[in-house]
Amino acid sequence: MSWDELLQPDLILGGPILSLTPEMLQQYNLKGLVLDVDETLVPNSSTQASEALLLWVEQIRQVADLWLVSNNLSKNRISKIAKSLNLPYLLAARKPSRQKIRQAVEAMQLPVEQVGMVGDRLFTDVLAGNRLGMFTILVEPMVDPAVAVRSFPIRTIEVLLSQAFGVSLPAKQQNLKKHDRS
Repeated sequence: MSWDELLQPDLILGGPILSLTPEMLQQYNLKGLVLDVDETLVPNSSTQASEALLLWVEQIRQVADLWLVSNNLSKNRISKIAKSLNLPYLLAARKPSRQKIRQAVEAMQLPVEQVGMVGDRLFTDVLAGNRLGMFTILVEPMVDPAVAVRSFPIRTIEVLLSQAFGVSLPAKQQNLKKHDRS
């Protein structure tokens, strides 16, 4: 695979993970999701899931198996978040390494093509998911409501680099890459 294929998400949401609906998962025949944690589900500063996220997980759980896979090394923090969501988790994943993501997919007992990798980062979440042949979903980072204006320098650099490789990342738009799952 070329860099533009490895870094191109299958679906780009113009909002946070909460804008991913059960209908979208059914449209793309996704029966499981591997979820990044930091800035995908909760801001980096949070140790608790929001009420909105709890409701979202309950909705999505009706149509898909869920696993958390985080690069974070803090067992205390990630386990608290996982416990509040009642979800299994793996930490210290070293994404874009595929090992722990593969472990989560195998635990779901689903074909890799029916599992989506959801995250806010191109060079970790999307790259790892694409390397495994998963359906990749790029979401906007979850921001702390107490912080009025926040920049994401790493994400900005990732977007610029990926565009240099030929990746198409339209702003605030859903974008279907290579899979027509309808």
